[in-house]
Amino acid sequence: MTIRSHRPSRRALPAILAVAGTILFAARPASAEHKARLSADLTDHLSAGSQTIDVIVHGDQAEIGALATRYNARVKKVLKSGAVLQVTAGQLDALSRDEAVDHLSGDIRLQSSTLEVTAESIGADQVWAGAQGLPPLTGKGVTVAVIDSGIDTRHAALSKRVVHTEDFTGGNGGDAFGHGTHIAGIIAGQTVRTSDGREYRGLASDAYLVNLRVLDEHGAGVASDVIAAIDWAIDHSKEFNIRVINLSLGAPVLQPYRDDPLCEAVERAVDAGIVVVAAAGNYGRREDGATVLGMITSPGNDPKALTVGALDAHETPQRSDDTVATYSSRGPTRYDLVLKPDLSAPGSHIVSSEAAGSYLAATYASRHVSGSGSTAYMQLSGTSQAAAVVSGSVALLLDERGKLTPLDVRAVLQMSSTFMPDDGIVAMGAGSLNVLAARLSLRNVSSFGGTTVISGEEVHAAGVAFAQFGPVNSQTLVWGSTLVWGNTLVWGSTLVWGNTLVWGSTLVSSNTLVWGSTLVWGSTLVWGSSQVSGATLVWGSTLVWGSTLVWGSSQVSGNTLVWGSTLVWGSTLVWGAGADIGLI
Repeated sequence: MTIRSHRPSRRALPAILAVAGTILFAARPASAEHKARLSADLTDHLSAGSQTIDVIVHGDQAEIGALATRYNARVKKVLKSGAVLQVTAGQLDALSRDEAVDHLSGDIRLQSSTLEVTAESIGADQVWAGAQGLPPLTGKGVTVAVIDSGIDTRHAALSKRVVHTEDFTGGNGGDAFGHGTHIAGIIAGQTVRTSDGREYRGLASDAYLVNLRVLDEHGAGVASDVIAAIDWAIDHSKEFNIRVINLSLGAPVLQPYRDDPLCEAVERAVDAGIVVVAAAGNYGRREDGATVLGMITSPGNDPKALTVGALDAHETPQRSDDTVATYSSRGPTRYDLVLKPDLSAPGSHIVSSEAAGSYLAATYASRHVSGSGSTAYMQLSGTSQAAAVVSGSVALLLDERGKLTPLDVRAVLQMSSTFMPDDGIVAMGAGSLNVLAARLSLRNVSSFGGTTVISGEEVHAAGVAFAQFGPVNSQTLVWGSTLVWGNTLVWGSTLVWGNTLVWGSTLVSSNTLVWGSTLVWGSTLVWGSSQVSGATLVWGSTLVWGSTLVWGSSQVSGNTLVWGSTLVWGSTLVWGAGADIGLI
């Protein structure tokens, strides 16, 4: 195993920026009054006259150098696709008026949020055992890149799984926070030879891990480091056979995904053949318990990301009592209205590897389950954990059929999942993960009837998938040369489900969605020309979107946004405890 530290020079110190809410851009006094597009945090920095602003710009080395020279800006960090410039509000205003600049984004901070039952509930135990006479699958030969707070390779479950480490924070790749170790154990942890450790096994225990650390000891980091880590994974994908990237982290959506450099990096990875699994976020409810829609985090808002919501399995392997976790972020996505999450997986009360001496282990000692030191285990909940469950499941499918593309993986996981009518599509996506059904459908789609037995219960596949990218075929979905699935799916730049969005024999997915010239989304979302007054959009009882914006809470003033009780989005720029990109 090799370890490399990407310690920034004085010209490339890690950026620390807060975030904000809509996308606008200042204009250059040119003949056509050019106006580039700004992410919402940059708009607020302009209004506040900030004197230290970290901005992600696109371009090659020569173009970046020319911009930096032209506006006397400091190049703080060089990226494969551009750079981070440190500027003042005046420099940002001038930069945004430059004809060569199409859009600019802040180097926002990410923040973290904080198996046996899980394995049985999704049929993974049967996949390991070789159900129905098939060979066992363990993820052998597949490598998952974990972009997180690092991995404690001293843990007995992970000591033989990590084949390479890169640290984009300037450290040694260890996990002082404790989140990345927990995520890695869910994906590929091996059983430990202790009485307790034998109970815990990762979903793909023979898969390998590449440890790409981007978050510090507080579970916080910056977008540019995540972008650099994704690009590193792309560049070294063949060297380490990296087929999956796990992103159990997120930031508020500040601009359309096409302008978001973090989403752009995700798309580069998917286009390179890597499945990118992203957590949906943990912002599905307010402090008063009310459900909130439209709170998917970046980069889970990107159509090419396989975005995962969290289920509460209520600590039983039976699926009949599963529900969508109340905290799990619901769709659609802000700005673009992408239908997310793509599917859901168990994410509540997940037991996995505990990083000894880490912040999480020390702060949440009550979450400790068993063992000590290199054999310690703790229990955590979140869409982070659900994303890791899906990443491990993807490794199993790639063990079955190595030539699956990211689009293939998305389709088979969605179509084999189980729809949950009580929760609806905006809460849980196409359905609840069933990796056993996915594996069986890959083996012989013509004979697979869509029914599996998990913990004594019959489980039925929904047989439906959706996406907002990829090829269109109005009659059939064909992937590879062997799989053709029904005539019920249109897959293109928009979602078309039959002629009238029919799911099974009913109009609507469960009883919550009607999508036509107007959109009614359950009892909490009204969207359509007949429901809009002026520039104001009413989104249930939780969102008013016009010249002022209320998202989650009811407090708004001028251009200030309050997002639930955790984000003030205006001149104060606060996300949670002050970090903007992190684990969810």
